[in-house]
Amino acid sequence: MSRIGKMPIQLADQAKVEVKDKMINVTGPKGSLSQALVDEVTVTVEDGAVTVQRIDDSKRSRAMHGLYRMLVSNMLEGVTKGFTRKLEMSGVGYRAELKGDMLALTVGFSHMIYFKAPSEIKIEVPEPTVILVSGIDKALVGQIAAKIRSFRKPEPYRGKGIKYEGEVIRRKEGKAAGK
Repeated sequence: MSRIGKMPIQLADQAKVEVKDKMINVTGPKGSLSQALVDEVTVTVEDGAVTVQRIDDSKRSRAMHGLYRMLVSNMLEGVTKGFTRKLEMSGVGYRAELKGDMLALTVGFSHMIYFKAPSEIKIEVPEPTVILVSGIDKALVGQIAAKIRSFRKPEPYRGKGIKYEGEVIRRKEGKAAGK
């Protein structure tokens, strides 16, 4: 039995889960999410808890068991609390600003980079060197944060670039000075 998959997920008071026709719909105060279910797992909602069970002990069923338990758990957390990724910029002249619904980045190129996020993702810039990406879909929040980071990944010599909050950049030593 999957250690993760066998644990029931407690329903929050304001969250509602519906399962029908191989689809699971989760609704909460922040919005609603839906996910298609594979044939290897079944999801049941009973007395304030959601449980995920697999139909047999095949390798694929065991893999899907833990995966779908976490997907449902993340959906419940997303519609009740939401998810946020914080990005930090470091480097001379590196800054971000919002121009309408576009994120404008100055990251050392001869031009500014403009990025428009999907409508379900909210981007905030509380400081010129801090970007907050938030939304209800954990995978989409992470994907958009990774896309913004990819515009200028942190480099190992000076650490300039866009990095996640708390990310440790392995630093390299530069070339040794002349002998």
